[in-house]
Amino acid sequence: MLCHAASQMGIRIVILDPLPGCPASSVCDEHVIGSFNDGDTVREFAKRCGVLTVEIEHVDAATLEKLEKQGVDCEPKASTITIIQDKYRQKKHFSRYEIPLPDFMEVDTLRSIEEAGEKFGYPLMVKSKRLAYDGRGNAVAKNKEELSSVVASLGGFERGLYVERWTPFVKELSVIVARSRDNSTVCYPVVETVHKENICHVVEAPADVSNKIKKLATSVAEKAIKSLEGAGVFAVELFLTEDDQILLNEVAPRPHNSGHHTIESCYTSQYEQHIRAILGLPLGDPSMKAPAAIMYNILGEDEGEAGFFLAHQLISRALTIPGTSVHWYAKPEMRKQRKMGHITIVGPSKISVKSRLDNLLQRNSSDPKEVSPRVAIIMGSQSDLPVMKDAERVLKEFDIPCELTIVSAHRTPERMYDYAKSAKDRGFEVIIAGAGGAAHLPGMVASLTPLPVIGVPIKTSTLSGFDSLLSIVQMPKGIPVATVAIGIAENAGLLAARILAARDPELQDRVTKYQDDLRDMVLETAERLEDQGPEEFLKGMD
Repeated sequence: MLCHAASQMGIRIVILDPLPGCPASSVCDEHVIGSFNDGDTVREFAKRCGVLTVEIEHVDAATLEKLEKQGVDCEPKASTITIIQDKYRQKKHFSRYEIPLPDFMEVDTLRSIEEAGEKFGYPLMVKSKRLAYDGRGNAVAKNKEELSSVVASLGGFERGLYVERWTPFVKELSVIVARSRDNSTVCYPVVETVHKENICHVVEAPADVSNKIKKLATSVAEKAIKSLEGAGVFAVELFLTEDDQILLNEVAPRPHNSGHHTIESCYTSQYEQHIRAILGLPLGDPSMKAPAAIMYNILGEDEGEAGFFLAHQLISRALTIPGTSVHWYAKPEMRKQRKMGHITIVGPSKISVKSRLDNLLQRNSSDPKEVSPRVAIIMGSQSDLPVMKDAERVLKEFDIPCELTIVSAHRTPERMYDYAKSAKDRGFEVIIAGAGGAAHLPGMVASLTPLPVIGVPIKTSTLSGFDSLLSIVQMPKGIPVATVAIGIAENAGLLAARILAARDPELQDRVTKYQDDLRDMVLETAERLEDQGPEEFLKGMD
């Protein structure tokens, strides 16, 4: 994927890889066969390169450091690779820069790991310092009695171990940070990574967390990368805890699985960004060009030919799903749980891409309870329901999931506050608020949420709804509320559909069809009137 990005920019790539038929061998300009852990091989390879970069951190960092002293341009720097490839050293480095981390300590004897268990409690995460990835090199001791067997499963203390306090996280997040040679940085949107058996299974972009959490995660990630040396793309894996803390898990000094979606979903892919960064070219725009994306790893489900057959069945289904791109890595050997490729789905909303993933995986997503509502329809009391149900009816005609409930600005102010403040984080995109009388509900909700709010003035027995209408439209500067005709919630539903359709091509088609149907109905009526004349036409209406 790095070679593909480079070729589009007219940049030649020479690769060093021990496998003659490695995936990149067919797309690079030159393939040198050899180990990236062999100092002599790396030195000879470096002579062919203007800039030397890495796609895996398990390399001979000592040789890279010597090459740098001889004038070889290595990005990122050997010092960074040295820090990253030893996870305990990585933790010590980031702790010196006051990056928030889970508590950790080195262990080299049974007594020291027992002391760690006494200090941190159980379950206790035990990790290898080096050569640990995709869950390999990690093990959990549920109690003191399991410590010996866990240590043995990781190769013993002589391999180099450390422990971490167990982190009861609620989500795993990731931020891709790019830094150029002039130390300028850009950050990609925060994503959520979903792991299965310690291997990244799904990546959701953007992450379904609050703006506050996104800013905090981005800040921690950027601070961590600024503490390292060299240019390139870095992946920062993070934990979101129950009390809304962000803790750094680990860093990869290279393009990363959590950034694969950027090929289709962002203006600049992580691979193009890495090339830009290490060559000192201007960094590209990291923002998403699609509202939502989901990346699914194609993992080996079986060994050998049976595994290839299952993977190709999955790919065949993927090719029938809109917004889907398949990336097959062409690894020659299929093994269970091995990453063989990935599938990215882009779409107009998180709901849309998740639904498409369900179709790909042949999961049943038809249960309405499993579909998150996009529009909230709220009203001050049950007396507003005869009007507000029309908004729900229209939204259902457009297959837009919605939630209908009662939220009173005056009788349940705490509920109104909580509902409005949490609406965006719950996945709502538009709020329709109906109210009679003084009609404070739409305006109060609009003051508490960044979502668009449509107010529906409801006719009352005293002022026929004019007070409601004026209360909704006469909002102070900075608190916009849209509105519709008194008592016509159907238009509020249509307006919500149009707002959502602005970035949803499929919904836009349905809105356009609705308008076309209205036009055809009027034209048909006009034609009948002209053909029948007014008297005959009116008889037909009786």
